[in-house]
Amino acid sequence: QSSNSAIFCPTLSPERNKTRRKKNNNPGFVSEIPGKREKTERAGKEPEMAMARASSGLAYPERFYAAAAYAGFDGSPNSTAVVTSKFQSDTALLLYALNQQATVGPCNTPKPSAWNAVELSKWKSWQGLGNMVTTEAMRLFVKILEEEDPGWYSRASNFVSEPVIDMPVSNSKAEHAVENGNALPETKTVASENGNVMETQDKDVVSEGLGSILVYDQWIAPPINGQRPKARYEHGAAVIQDKMYIFGGNHNGRYLSDLHVLDLRSWTWSKVESKVGAEPPESASPSILAPCAGHSVIPWENKLISIAGHTKDPSETIQVKGFDLKTGTWSMLKTYGKPPVSRGGQSVTLVGTSLVIFGGEDAKRSLLNDLHILDLETMTWDEIDAAGVPPSPRSDHAAAVHAERYLLIFGGGSHATCFNDLHVLDLQSMEWTRPTQQGDIPTPRAGHASVTVGENWFIVGGGDNKSGASETVVLNMSTLVWSVVTSVQGRVPVASEGLSLVVSSCNGEDILLSFGGYNGRYNSEVNVLKPSHKSTLQSKIMETPAPDSVSAVHNATNATRDLESDFEVGQDSKIREIVVDNGDPEPLKSRANGNNENFLVTLKAEKEELESSLTKEKMQTVQIKQELSEAENRNTELYKELQSVRGQLASEQSRCFKLEVDVAELRQKLQTMEALQKELELLQRQKAASEQAMSAKQRQGSGGVWGWLAGSPGHRDEDD
Repeated sequence: QSSNSAIFCPTLSPERNKTRRKKNNNPGFVSEIPGKREKTERAGKEPEMAMARASSGLAYPERFYAAAAYAGFDGSPNSTAVVTSKFQSDTALLLYALNQQATVGPCNTPKPSAWNAVELSKWKSWQGLGNMVTTEAMRLFVKILEEEDPGWYSRASNFVSEPVIDMPVSNSKAEHAVENGNALPETKTVASENGNVMETQDKDVVSEGLGSILVYDQWIAPPINGQRPKARYEHGAAVIQDKMYIFGGNHNGRYLSDLHVLDLRSWTWSKVESKVGAEPPESASPSILAPCAGHSVIPWENKLISIAGHTKDPSETIQVKGFDLKTGTWSMLKTYGKPPVSRGGQSVTLVGTSLVIFGGEDAKRSLLNDLHILDLETMTWDEIDAAGVPPSPRSDHAAAVHAERYLLIFGGGSHATCFNDLHVLDLQSMEWTRPTQQGDIPTPRAGHASVTVGENWFIVGGGDNKSGASETVVLNMSTLVWSVVTSVQGRVPVASEGLSLVVSSCNGEDILLSFGGYNGRYNSEVNVLKPSHKSTLQSKIMETPAPDSVSAVHNATNATRDLESDFEVGQDSKIREIVVDNGDPEPLKSRANGNNENFLVTLKAEKEELESSLTKEKMQTVQIKQELSEAENRNTELYKELQSVRGQLASEQSRCFKLEVDVAELRQKLQTMEALQKELELLQRQKAASEQAMSAKQRQGSGGVWGWLAGSPGHRDEDD
């Protein structure tokens, strides 16, 4: 009941609907209307105005009312029967409680009688929600309904009218440059950090389709050909051989199972017509191509591995599916060992030849923080019981691996809140730690996407209780310093929940590609960012080094983004990075030479302080060991005394038992003696009576012979 009654993590999905910014009141709102781009027959022709209709589904509270009516909470006399016929008892109770919380408010009705079990269960379910606000109750109601019946919205749309927004759409007035007789396609724009739309002309950003991206650290929407996939979020994405594959996801509460590929050389979408291999005869799991969302897609050799995820009919354990790119066939991969419980919203990280799975939310909506490893060579599961304090149970978090040894977990959400904590798991010692973060620490978020480029960990999107995360941030995994790459404004795809993020290359340089997400509407946009890498390492000078992180000294860089780094391995084997200004190469050398001595003096002083602290820690460790040894000795003596006392107690208990037996025997003897005493008294009374009778007879016969001779009357009477 506590799990169901808590408030769901407020990110941006339609179920959680975390970003409730009104369109009319948000000056940074950018509405992108899907539609076919009109082809230009010749250069210089101005495009005509067109009208488009945008429909992204009902907003709250209308969406909740539609969901409640579909579930059966329409106020009719037989509404209870309708609800119980559609859902299981526990789900029906929870939906009833959320509906009451959303329409009536907190439960203030008196507790029903215990004889009415149904009404008592409904009252307890409603009472358990406490003071949950109306909006959260509405969102959680829709969330649960979409998990139980993913296709409800499409079926309810027959009698629910969606709001339709008519707005004009016009293409950019910039003329298309003509090269070799072909007009270059247009380039879309994304709102920049200062609130103004960043105008990117084709000649500055794109050449030969995508060509060379000359703008660093800014999101752009490249020209895409082909039929784009259906808008979605919570899908899986992976890049293999200059192709980005998109599988599954969630659209309007309906799980998807389609597979699409984007050729990153021609920037053309196409749908993959996949086949399904034979399922194992002993398998009782759902169909291989069962629609799913919240899963993870991992590239492995020449295959796509889809692992876990939410489905309409969930299995008991995690399912692992593989798509062979050569044969175009899906197959269920057989695993060994004890597989984890089925879930969605987990993190899956490829470390060498193994997949590390952490957290997620199971089919019963319980949050998890367990750790499992799947060896891809032997397909064997292994559950890990790591030392230290693990992250709290969560889902929709991000994970990355650094130096093939350290697993980093950031953010995520529970039923009540979102997080911005950072946890590190040493995959060699299998121990959790929570290091100190530095720099521009991101706000709490869930549903974000992440990817690593070298030692840089980029995180995009997600959201919290108030709004979507508009900043694209990066963490230097060696120094644990956060910095902001760029920021967007308005309801743009990169500020969405449930988007995907992958890394590829363009002309020898890394690029980040995002796809999909939900930010008030479902997206199917592709956005590209070319990171400058080095510029993401800017941060302030750290005066005091943290014991579990790395000190970093950074000075500002100029527009050339050329930086010079000097690394030194400290006492704790962490990397100390120093970045200096590189405005002019010659003055830089003399200035660096002049500052090196100061840096060395500072570093030596810090080293001496660290050595002194280390010495003190060693002394304290020795003292603690001595105290521990003394405590162990005292414990041993006390244990011996305890054993002795236990032995004495056992002997006393044995003696007491013998005494109890003797007492019982004596009691039996006493009872026997009492019976004998009664018999003796009876015999004595009988004896006395006999003696009295004998005495009387003797007195009567005292005359003897003389009386007989005399003819006494007494004897005559006797003779008569």
